[in-house]
Amino acid sequence: MEDKSELRKRMRATRRDHVATLPDSVRALLFMRPPGPVAELAAKGSTVGLYSAHPVEAPTLSYASWFFENGRTLALPWFEDRDAPMEFRAWENPFDEDALETGPFGILQPAAGSATAVPHLAMVPLLAFTEDGIRLGQGGGHYDRWLEANPGAIPVGMAWDCQLVDELPAEPHDVPLHAVVTPTRLYLTTEG
Repeated sequence: MEDKSELRKRMRATRRDHVATLPDSVRALLFMRPPGPVAELAAKGSTVGLYSAHPVEAPTLSYASWFFENGRTLALPWFEDRDAPMEFRAWENPFDEDALETGPFGILQPAAGSATAVPHLAMVPLLAFTEDGIRLGQGGGHYDRWLEANPGAIPVGMAWDCQLVDELPAEPHDVPLHAVVTPTRLYLTTEG
């Protein structure tokens, strides 16, 4: 099995090449609303953690709108600086991206004064995943550390179909995903 750095490089290229074949209008339509089994994981009134997607990541804005319009509170990752641990902060309105600011990793995040939040359901980005819920992230370990510190949170990955792989190297600190949503399928894992 290739090492994680080579695997990350290959999967970034695979994802980028795949997304380049999709017209912008199609990308936005592929993740319009969470599948029923995922939506049911977050009861009305609960907090859902999402991520502010890079252009080649599975988009989350439509999911944010759906959860917001259906009575859930939203939160996004927040970093004080590049060395700080990830936390979630309240995202008051997904229809007002201007209320977000650029964080230390160049990703939109809530303003520093936003309330902290602990999502019950955490939608997580990834570079690759297996059918049994093993996830390869960017390599910073932010989500794994947050999930380890918040064992009650349900992690659900969002990915393009091309990000499915047969196997990934897993380490003891890796937290398996409960499910993974792609444009064509919902993978409910045996580990999650």
